[in-house]
Amino acid sequence: MNKAIFTKNAPAAVGPYSQAMKAGDMIFVSGQIPFVPETMTLVSEDIREQTRQSLENVKAILEEAGASLNDVVKAGVFIKDMNEFKAINEIYSEYFTENKPARACVEVARLPLDVRVEIEVIAYVGK
Repeated sequence: MNKAIFTKNAPAAVGPYSQAMKAGDMIFVSGQIPFVPETMTLVSEDIREQTRQSLENVKAILEEAGASLNDVVKAGVFIKDMNEFKAINEIYSEYFTENKPARACVEVARLPLDVRVEIEVIAYVGK
């Protein structure tokens, strides 16, 4: 049984999709862009602040689903400029200290609403 996850503590979906879906013991969090949930505006032009906001949005959705960043088994990081990889990793490593999930990081030509980073995760909440 699939269940859509929604929280006001993360930006609302900007298209026809859910913030996340829970399917059995798995939680699939849609790509989160660095928008402030209350205002639906970009947090900042700074890549570190954008990365932090994207991860805070991921964290809020996981919490709504009864999970945490420690439950993440796979992450996908989409960035506009691979030259910002080091700065993104600095912030990312603050959020994944004990649990270091498998990850892919790719540079893309363009992201939704012209942000510089988008992060999606898959979490496992089984025994």
